[in-house]
Amino acid sequence: MNATKVQLGRQLFYDTRLSVNNTLACAGCHAPSLAFADGRTVARGATGQSHPRNAPGLINVAYQATLDWANPAPRTLEQQMHTPLFGQSPIELGVNDANRDAIRQRLADDASYPAQFTSAFPNEAEPLQWDNVIKAIAAFQRTLISASSRYDQARAGAISLADNEQRGQALFFGTRGSAQCVQCHGGPNLGGGAFASTSGTTGAPGFYNIGLFNIGGTGAYPARNRGLFETTGLPQDMGKFRAPSLRNVALTAPYLHDGSADTLESVVALHAAGGRVLGPGPYAGDGRSNPFKDPLIDQIRLSAQDQSDLVAFLRTLTDEAALTRADFSAP
Repeated sequence: MNATKVQLGRQLFYDTRLSVNNTLACAGCHAPSLAFADGRTVARGATGQSHPRNAPGLINVAYQATLDWANPAPRTLEQQMHTPLFGQSPIELGVNDANRDAIRQRLADDASYPAQFTSAFPNEAEPLQWDNVIKAIAAFQRTLISASSRYDQARAGAISLADNEQRGQALFFGTRGSAQCVQCHGGPNLGGGAFASTSGTTGAPGFYNIGLFNIGGTGAYPARNRGLFETTGLPQDMGKFRAPSLRNVALTAPYLHDGSADTLESVVALHAAGGRVLGPGPYAGDGRSNPFKDPLIDQIRLSAQDQSDLVAFLRTLTDEAALTRADFSAP
């Protein structure tokens, strides 16, 4: 991390020349005004191909110990970035063996990039290379820190939350007969079950089945969206997805791994119901009775007033200042 590398990464993050057809930048799926999410049900790649998953926000991503909806393997931003850059199913930015040299040459032909790479990566014979593109973007992503929400200010004693927000906070952090949120959305980043710091990773990665599907009563989830099962092949991992950070969650609709919930109210209601019922159609089934559903979901007890209070608290997690910071925006 240094200022030169971060500034280079910021410029690359907003540069459409990194995509196969010069149409999509990283920021195309991660917009500052939406806490670096994209507002779509599912992400869309440079060629127009839809991703099966919703684009997660990147605020505080430096503290996420796991970086994929259903794959626990990428543990660093550098490792994770290989998927949007080079992945071919689905295509995101669309860099591949046939075009990677030509795309790199676009950067080399720019008036400023060669000198910026040399400055950011001194003493390297060929600083303008893909590994350094990735390292620079990751350096910029690590600066996307948010810690000034009303929730943070209240914790610091600078303000007091409203009564309904305080009730929602008590529900969120309660462990019995309440919302149970903190069981899956814990740590300073309020998500994922584990978080990274300078002293290493704390906690275990959190992947959970919350009863969204139960196709034909078998526990199955739709193809291409089967969660941790896609990585492990273990039946009990069917439908398990990473619990996302809830910081700035009011800005990152639609929600869930497939973007199938439009509002915070609908997500809270779904959890309170213990899952959802779908049908008729190819995905028909009662998710509430999914055999692989996490047992914590059935312990949630929320009245209509509780749900309203909980949503009020979730809205206090928005850091308005982070949305308009000049150093987060396009250079």
